[in-house]
Amino acid sequence: MSYRGLTWDHPRGRDALVAAQRSAQAPSCPIAWDVQPLEGFESAPIAATAAAYDLVVLDHPHLGEAVEAGALRPLDDLVDAPTLARWRESTVGASFASYERDGRSWAVPLDAAAQVSVTADPGIPLPATWEEARALAREVETVLPSGGPHLFLTLCSIAVAEGERPGEGEDFLPDDAVAYALDLLRAFAPSTPWEDSGNPIAVLEAMASGRGPRYCPHVYGYVNYAAADRPRPLRFGDAPSGTAGRGSVLGGTGIAVSARCVPDGALRDHLAWLMDARTQTAFVPAHAGQPARTEAWEDDVLDAAFGGFYRRTRRTLDDAWVRPRHAGAIAFQSAAADAVRAALWGGREASALARRLTDLHHASLAGDHAAPGRTYDLEGASS
Repeated sequence: MSYRGLTWDHPRGRDALVAAQRSAQAPSCPIAWDVQPLEGFESAPIAATAAAYDLVVLDHPHLGEAVEAGALRPLDDLVDAPTLARWRESTVGASFASYERDGRSWAVPLDAAAQVSVTADPGIPLPATWEEARALAREVETVLPSGGPHLFLTLCSIAVAEGERPGEGEDFLPDDAVAYALDLLRAFAPSTPWEDSGNPIAVLEAMASGRGPRYCPHVYGYVNYAAADRPRPLRFGDAPSGTAGRGSVLGGTGIAVSARCVPDGALRDHLAWLMDARTQTAFVPAHAGQPARTEAWEDDVLDAAFGGFYRRTRRTLDDAWVRPRHAGAIAFQSAAADAVRAALWGGREASALARRLTDLHHASLAGDHAAPGRTYDLEGASS
């Protein structure tokens, strides 16, 4: 039996999966992997994607929409409970837990990531706190990813670093938390967005080329850009801390099995091989991947080959906040990011932004939100 899968179009999301199809090390299981841009991975309606593919590489906020739509097959149907328990215990941070819902497991956590700091100049010490980051931004050219959900996720991370738990109260975030986070964002973002600051890949590519800013306080970590053999390796470190600790939003990817898929033993064995400690420590990093297994993140040889990326960012990943995963989460995330951009570059006051985030969050939780791919406009109405 052969399968069709969809992943995202970057070496980190693509190369190891494709290489496994050619490798004698991997259990034979024919999978034809297609790719989509990062923006599609972040926001495309997951139910429609799952209807067209057997395997889907997804981000955990898609889980609620996918489960509510009946688009995925739970891993419990394919992988035995002891194996799932081992995967849960041996992956970093909440990488496995982020794909659990309603007492079931829904994706294999192939890849782990969180928002961290990075510099293109080895002579620049990475700031330990957000206030130190603000001070550095006055001295060196600095950037934040501004497209997709990223400014909103950084705003949430700043609030988490100040002890807030977004979405757990009546208000999504208190006015003062939004005001402080928005003030910090203004310290790092120019009066208009930098032309290559749309997503993390664009930011890191520009920084690594030598033509971009020298410092980014908050971007999803990509181990590819830290490889010691690159012409200009970037140096990553933990996210800045606030008064309550580090603030970061969990990223990473999982491989989900769609409801249309009829899995066999070969697929089960292939997924198990991808999650094996030896595969994750050797094969995945050798093919541009960013593993999720703890053994890989604690391997001294692997860490040295990537400029200390794993040890320098591990604490942030372990502490990272898991985003909402209800069925309206992606629509909320997209509309909330638009609202943050409107405040940052459109003059909206912090108090108005706080109200808008709360309104959008409540709308996304409402019972009529469930249509896959539904979005919410900046005035709080669904569309």
